[in-house]
Amino acid sequence: MNRNKASKAATALLLVDLQNSFFHEDGQNHFRASEALLPALGRLLSQARAKQRPVIFVAERHRPRLEDFEYAKLPAHCIDGEFDSALVQGFAPRSTHQGGREFLLPKRRVSAFHSTDLDLLLRELAVNTLVIGGVKTNVCVRATVQDAFSLGYRCHVVRDAVSSNRAHLAAASLEDIERYFGWVVSLDQGLGLLS
Repeated sequence: MNRNKASKAATALLLVDLQNSFFHEDGQNHFRASEALLPALGRLLSQARAKQRPVIFVAERHRPRLEDFEYAKLPAHCIDGEFDSALVQGFAPRSTHQGGREFLLPKRRVSAFHSTDLDLLLRELAVNTLVIGGVKTNVCVRATVQDAFSLGYRCHVVRDAVSSNRAHLAAASLEDIERYFGWVVSLDQGLGLLS
């Protein structure tokens, strides 16, 4: 890989759980605040594509007819192949034939790093900085950021591109992220990091 390509790939966009379950009004875990994120998430995705940054779409996908351990705390959700597990309309990886370096990464736990190949993928892409948006701030976003930080990634969570149905927990999580695990940035700052 030449130097120019390596420096361009140093930052990637990580989109967490942009799925019908949370964003579509018919989704099992839909919450109204999620819909307000879509314009900011769309701008981040457009910027990453325009600047040829890698984009990783993380999607919670549980296996059908398998009693997943997460169900000890939550009802069955985001079953692979069902409506809720699909990415919300307008957010899907472009194929490599369309010129993008975009990837769909299924996960079965709250952190996008737990038992997935995300760390390996990011290292292969020479990525050391993540711009992050998605849901829920206090669960999957926070767990992913905490693991990313422990693995040596610089995480920038875009305040206008994350949310939760528990506003007080989302606010506390952003405070913890800023204090311990990364940086909480504005949409304009997020777009700048993808430039």
